[in-house]
Amino acid sequence: MPSAEDTSVPPGTSLAPQEPPDVAPTRRDRIAAAGSELIGGPFGRWAVPGGGWWTPVRVVALVAIGMFALGMVQKLPCYDWAWFRGASSQYTRACYSDIPHLFQARGFSDGLVPYFDRLNGDMDYLEYPVLTGLFMEVASWITSLFTSGDGDLMGREQAYWMANAAMLLVCAVIIAVCTARTHRRRPWDALLVALAPAFALTATINWDLLAVALTAAAMLMWTRGRTVAFGILIGLATAAKLYPVLILGPLLVLCWRAGRFRAFGTALLGAAGAWLVVNLPVMLPAPEGWKKFYTFSQSRPVDFGSFWLIISQRTGAFNGDVHPVNTYSIVLMVLACAGIAALALAAPRRPRFAQLAFLVVAAFILTNKVYSPQYVLWLVPLAALARPRWRDFLVWQACEVMYFLGIWMYLAYTTSGDAHKGLPAAGYQLAIALHLAGTLYLCALVVRDALLPERDPVRADGADDPSGGVLDGAPDVFVVGEAARGRRTAEEPVPRIGGADEAAERDAVSGR
Repeated sequence: MPSAEDTSVPPGTSLAPQEPPDVAPTRRDRIAAAGSELIGGPFGRWAVPGGGWWTPVRVVALVAIGMFALGMVQKLPCYDWAWFRGASSQYTRACYSDIPHLFQARGFSDGLVPYFDRLNGDMDYLEYPVLTGLFMEVASWITSLFTSGDGDLMGREQAYWMANAAMLLVCAVIIAVCTARTHRRRPWDALLVALAPAFALTATINWDLLAVALTAAAMLMWTRGRTVAFGILIGLATAAKLYPVLILGPLLVLCWRAGRFRAFGTALLGAAGAWLVVNLPVMLPAPEGWKKFYTFSQSRPVDFGSFWLIISQRTGAFNGDVHPVNTYSIVLMVLACAGIAALALAAPRRPRFAQLAFLVVAAFILTNKVYSPQYVLWLVPLAALARPRWRDFLVWQACEVMYFLGIWMYLAYTTSGDAHKGLPAAGYQLAIALHLAGTLYLCALVVRDALLPERDPVRADGADDPSGGVLDGAPDVFVVGEAARGRRTAEEPVPRIGGADEAAERDAVSGR
């Protein structure tokens, strides 16, 4: 028997620290455990994870591909005829997509150059950010490889949608894989993204998946501590859609609390540089076309999906005058951001980056004057990182699916003439209310987790902020409110009162 002083290591023993095992949601989540019965039941006590080809990331990627394919099948009635033969049929079958319609309406069928060539229809220039415009143009180039420029327009529109769908599928896989790898020990949380019904239903309505993929990749880079790469990807994502820039706000406040200003400054410079590299080649030679996205966003009236539309339809307010809504939306968004900043600085424990990123994007969605059904894609990967609980995620997804059906049934009602197929305005307002309630429900749970860290499912395993990068495990430097009072209490020295009472005082303070 070796002596107590023997510190030698037996042959074949590794000195490297053992990586803790992945978190198995089927052991911790009743909904996940029940759902796993379809594939053999919960993860067993003696199961060995990580073996063979079927790693969690690969499984998540394959599931994402399968769900994306089901979403394409759901669009089949429109692909065959509903996009081209009557307005209301694409709504009654809930298979509408902007992509085939804008192939001709935005000049791609005629070979026009986005932002440089003026359009002849209801829009004088392409109303999308520059990187999204490039994505659309690349899809038109691919379409031209497989179709003739003087061929049947319907066939070319179908080919254009297929080319975009193929490119968007790549984005969907990137989103799923990046989400699976962001929280190292929780790759299975990405199944929330891969299996999200609203994700599959809305993936090919528009081009939002490009910005979502770049944002998901940026979150992964921040997790790995690669601040320059994070900034570049956020800049590119902002060049594809406006919302990713909002994530820099909560990141600033978290870096302020942790004293990590250098990391934030590096990320900010990377984001600004990447955005300029993409935008300047269009901004300088074609300023009118470049700014169309921004002017259109300001002049756009109260539109589908927002609570502003409910107010407008109920009271007649804001008809023909969009300026008050712009002002009120900005004020509400500023107030929401102030609340998120207060949460970040005053919470008893520094909130996780993914939690605040979800809250700020959700605030933008809730206060905006328009909510297109594909905007749910912005939140899905952030929700999986912020609140990885199947019950809550599925409640929110059910509300979003109801809204998805509600908007198409409302459009069917308004475009079917005297037949009035679908939902009247009151029914559509209920669908909007469901969307708002579902999003607010998830926001409330995220806020509760931030205020009560012991309720946070990610921190239940002893983790701090697995998506926080340089913030993960960093001590606080600046806090306010309850966090500051708690910090002062923890730092107060025990008073010395002398004599026999000194030991009793120490015992009382230590809790013995």
